[in-house]
Amino acid sequence: MKKKQTLAQRINIMRASVMGANDGILSVAGIVIGVAGATTNNFAIFISGISGMLAGTVSMAMGEYVSVNTQKDAQRRAIMNQKDALANSYDDEFNFVKQKYVNEGIDPQLAEQATNEMMDQDSLVTTVRERYGFDVGEYTSPYAAAIASMISFPIGSILPLLAITMLPTSIRVFGTFVAVVIALAITGFSAATLGNAKRGNGVFRNVVSGVLTMLVTYAIGTLIGHV
Repeated sequence: MKKKQTLAQRINIMRASVMGANDGILSVAGIVIGVAGATTNNFAIFISGISGMLAGTVSMAMGEYVSVNTQKDAQRRAIMNQKDALANSYDDEFNFVKQKYVNEGIDPQLAEQATNEMMDQDSLVTTVRERYGFDVGEYTSPYAAAIASMISFPIGSILPLLAITMLPTSIRVFGTFVAVVIALAITGFSAATLGNAKRGNGVFRNVVSGVLTMLVTYAIGTLIGHV
């Protein structure tokens, strides 16, 4: 059990890292490409990217900390509710678990036997897992998640920042665009893998959101630059 919890916690931290890097890539890419549309001044582009990196790092870390703490509070509340339910209506909770297994195609007699065994072993763990989809005591550390985001966001930000400032002026916007699309495809694939989701959909959504962000910010920057 402990090993399973540790694995789940590690996956959550990895998810925070991937999403932090993804947000770093997308946020700073949008900023620097938007500024590049308004001006060719390398220093202005660079300083706007650095400012976005610093602001985004703090924001991402604090957001992850609050999000994980909120999730923990919700899980603890669910456990308290389940304790009351077991104390006041044990049979209903038993039947809920049994019926869930039956609905999944398990033979009713086998489902009742399995429910009996699991409820006898630990009724709280069993009902919380079946009703709410998490294991009792399986909490991700909000500090670890915040630190993971705080590290991964600036790492992701480095790619568009370096691309826009180091590539030749004639191709820097296009080159940054291509580099960001590739990076977003990688983070979208990674996030989908960690979440057991369809990888193709994850990559598609991530790339499309990135392309739209860069097109919109570049268009706005270009309009401002010509005012």
